[in-house]
Amino acid sequence: MFHLTFALPSLYVLARFVWPLPWVPGGKIVLAVVLLMASQYHLWSRLSSGSVFSPEFPRVLVFLFNWAFGAIVLLAVMQIALDLIGLVARLSRPGGWATPDGVRYAAAVAAMLLSALGVYQGTRVPPLKDVVIAIPGLPPQFDGYRLLQLTDLHISRLFPKEWTQAVVERSNALGVDLAVVTGDLIDGSFDARRADVEPLRDLRAKDGVWVIPGNHEYFFGYEAWMRHYASLGMRVLANDHVVLTRDGGSLVLAGLTDLSASRTRHSAPDLSAALAGAPPNAPVVLLDHQPRNAAQAAARGVALQLSGHTHGGMILGLDRLVARANNGFVSGQYTVGGMTLYVNNGTALWPGFALRLGRPSELTRITLRRAPQVSHHLQPATGSGLRPHATVAAG
Repeated sequence: MFHLTFALPSLYVLARFVWPLPWVPGGKIVLAVVLLMASQYHLWSRLSSGSVFSPEFPRVLVFLFNWAFGAIVLLAVMQIALDLIGLVARLSRPGGWATPDGVRYAAAVAAMLLSALGVYQGTRVPPLKDVVIAIPGLPPQFDGYRLLQLTDLHISRLFPKEWTQAVVERSNALGVDLAVVTGDLIDGSFDARRADVEPLRDLRAKDGVWVIPGNHEYFFGYEAWMRHYASLGMRVLANDHVVLTRDGGSLVLAGLTDLSASRTRHSAPDLSAALAGAPPNAPVVLLDHQPRNAAQAAARGVALQLSGHTHGGMILGLDRLVARANNGFVSGQYTVGGMTLYVNNGTALWPGFALRLGRPSELTRITLRRAPQVSHHLQPATGSGLRPHATVAAG
């Protein structure tokens, strides 16, 4: 069913674009075969690696597959629009309106150019995005505190060692106080990606680099990847927290496992465990890969939740569908029950559909500012799994 779904745009293009072309049958057949081959990119990925999430072709071929598949999808959308125009014309006047061949060719060229632009924007080293977030009750010692959020790096054949190194170098140049990585760091097995993630060892921030798992970590050997992230100097927050201190002021940084964890018999996200023992009057910054449960975090008094997962919807229009699957959260800053939710568009994205049009990737520097005090305290934590938590002296 997965591969049939991804074949539907190409089937529509074959029926409504290729078949009406004034070409000899042999030319149409060749074009049809090429389109069908490109539409099954995810099947070829599964055959190459055992997973649709980890294409193990040469990088240039991954680029070409993404470009071709993107062009098919965009052309299908354009052809649907042309068919709707034709339907309206038939209903409004006798004889209707037949799509001129020149219009069809123009649509195909536009789809190919837009897809090329989308792949470029999806695979570049992301530009810096500065975000300022006001937090009620933020200690004055943390006013102006700067966080770097990376998320959805999807390190893979499409985003290899060289790309990762460029991201790390650009990140380190920002000189932030804290770096957080909110999941989906990799696409591929430990053996396939070990060299590609190595540059993350050099990622630096004054108060450390902290990481949580995303859903893709559970596709490729969760335990091995969590151990390896720790060996690279990144500290894992899996239903846990750390207390950052600066000149007597405190800020809690908490992190959850992913919603998909329980499907692989790993620990499900547990906000009570993550906040157990946290100072009750210290604002909480929560790292949660998926944004859909933001209301639950707000109800527990979390001040700021940082999420990813949605890739910002990737393409304007498509982002509305992605929002529906994530309780309306898809890109940017939201206010949820007195809590600020920031949904990051992502540092990269899944190499199975690496296009961005109108939803750019981002290297996100978040500056915390004090806001007027409101009632914003943690409710008593319940649940099991209590254990000692770290305290880090900030600055």
